[in-house]
Amino acid sequence: MKVVTVVGARPQFIKAAVVSHVLRRKHQEILVHTGQHFDYNMSEKFFEELDIPKPDYNLGISGGTHAEMTGRMMMAIEKVLLAEKPDCLLVYGDTNSTLAAALAAAKLHIPVCHVEAGARTHSCTNPEELNRICTDHISSLLLASTASGMEEMEKENLGERAVLVGDPMYDAFVIYSRKYKPGDISLRLLSGGESSIPDAFYYLTCHREENTGRDADLQEIFKAMEQLDAPVVYPVHPRNQERAKRLAAEMQLKNIVLAEPVGYLESACMVLNAKKIVTDSGGLQREAFFAGKKCVTILPFVVWPETMAGNRNNLASPDAEDILAKLALEQVVESDYLPFGDGHAAEKIVDALDEMAENR
Repeated sequence: MKVVTVVGARPQFIKAAVVSHVLRRKHQEILVHTGQHFDYNMSEKFFEELDIPKPDYNLGISGGTHAEMTGRMMMAIEKVLLAEKPDCLLVYGDTNSTLAAALAAAKLHIPVCHVEAGARTHSCTNPEELNRICTDHISSLLLASTASGMEEMEKENLGERAVLVGDPMYDAFVIYSRKYKPGDISLRLLSGGESSIPDAFYYLTCHREENTGRDADLQEIFKAMEQLDAPVVYPVHPRNQERAKRLAAEMQLKNIVLAEPVGYLESACMVLNAKKIVTDSGGLQREAFFAGKKCVTILPFVVWPETMAGNRNNLASPDAEDILAKLALEQVVESDYLPFGDGHAAEKIVDALDEMAENR
């Protein structure tokens, strides 16, 4: 079987790292990188440290509005699909790359297989929600990470195409999270120079436009971080670095370490060793859950309801008092609660692809 896999953003690279290694034992995979994440630390470094096969196609498409990016990607991916004539397309998650690839394949009558199907926030102001809903409804095989994903697809009459496989992000965390120790990490500071990881620290990731697009929201997040009892390590997304540096200077921040983006192995190590985590990332809140770390997610909607059990993850608004109050809530960790699978999602994904091929 010939499979074209399309990725474009760092969470997709992590999932592809575990799935591609299993897939290529049995089948031919053509890997396409759209270029949606193009910075070295956001893209190339992930391919290197996770030993992801070099992309067969690198489309170099990033920037512009959602429509511009999606349209350019569709045209480029269509050319790849026409040239390669795959038996199916494999896509991950909910990015513009995901939707563009799914639309291009569906219009060419190529079966679309969607990993992380059924995830819902029920907030259509969130562009990723539109991407994931549209991708699910044009996919031939829906591969759910959680039981709640299966339930959502049943509600939308998609259950007959859905298979519960678990979360390949959990596979990756099990395999890679202990590759580094804190002493192995050297942070590249936005102010210049390098720094080691503090002995005790909090880990902040914050990149979404709703939290970083205005001074007022990011100021509130910084106010909360400044009041914590240990330094806060904040690797800053490239598009937010100018604002973060300016606000840090204006607010005379002393507790927040602004750094360049880090690779997956470094990030997973920091998740394991942080006191607590503050994020607006769908991926990082799951990794905090995998590591048993208290997490506060700065979003107005639940992305992964499974992580919310026992106060292990709480939503907060970009408001200093709210963030601090949620961080103070005690979490309850039940070791036998494993809603994201058993760490073998990659094998189950490939098995589902094989079964689909046999039944066509």
